[in-house]
Amino acid sequence: MGTLSVALVQADGCGTDTGANLRRGLAACRTAADLGADLALFPELWQVAYAGCPASPAGRRHWAGHAIDPGDPWLQAFRDLARRAGKAIAITYLQRWPGAPRNVATVIDRHGRDVLTYAKVHTCDWVFERWLTPGDDFAVAALDTRHGPVRVGVMICFDREFPESARALMLGGAEIILTPNACPLTDDRLGQFRARAFENMLAAAMANYPRFGGRSCASDGMAVTPDGSSPRDHCVAAAGPGEEIALARIDLDALRSYRQAGPLADAYRKPRSYARIAATSPPRPPFLRPRSRR
Repeated sequence: MGTLSVALVQADGCGTDTGANLRRGLAACRTAADLGADLALFPELWQVAYAGCPASPAGRRHWAGHAIDPGDPWLQAFRDLARRAGKAIAITYLQRWPGAPRNVATVIDRHGRDVLTYAKVHTCDWVFERWLTPGDDFAVAALDTRHGPVRVGVMICFDREFPESARALMLGGAEIILTPNACPLTDDRLGQFRARAFENMLAAAMANYPRFGGRSCASDGMAVTPDGSSPRDHCVAAAGPGEEIALARIDLDALRSYRQAGPLADAYRKPRSYARIAATSPPRPPFLRPRSRR
């Protein structure tokens, strides 16, 4: 199959200046293509550079007015570039939705076609994201690449704090999880993200903003050498704090061979013992939060 290269676009946008963010985003995609990337991955809500929503009703209406539909020229520009360059793009934006907008990522293949649009399930409901409509599913799709089809899924920022997110994507057949991010990536969060790849035997790539400290990263999830004899460092990309495009190279043949033989992911799970995880009852003390949305 070869090596899939994912460009982690670690750049800052221009607030709610969506035109400037479009120009900067397209330029980043061209740079990623020049570096040999098969796919460019953006941070969370790139269209509005994760600019917070004002609390006032008027401010909220104005902010929500930046939301776009699937046919919007802003999004179409990325499709057109993907087709011309023959490269996939995972772009993030505020999507118009009945009631309130959604925080979404659309994966566009190298032919300029949408293969997956994911809405953030675990919205950060203690900040402005409480005014967004959460998603309700972790979908997986086949992304056509020059190496053949690759099964991809998406989780966004706070989603990665919950092991269920990556687990649901693994159960859906994901080989690679793409993760747009917009928060400081502490050592604990980086270790947590690495663990998501390790425990699900898949690759995971994350792009973050420099204004939140950068540290975009990727792991191919293969925690032991091919012969299984010793531990292996499965970090395949680690950016610094500033603006850069980090390239994560994922050996698809090795990853698929590893997934066929290892004991993690879905090989020895006991789903009959996990009923409480999917319970819909309200949280118990001390986890009661006034803005929690089940």
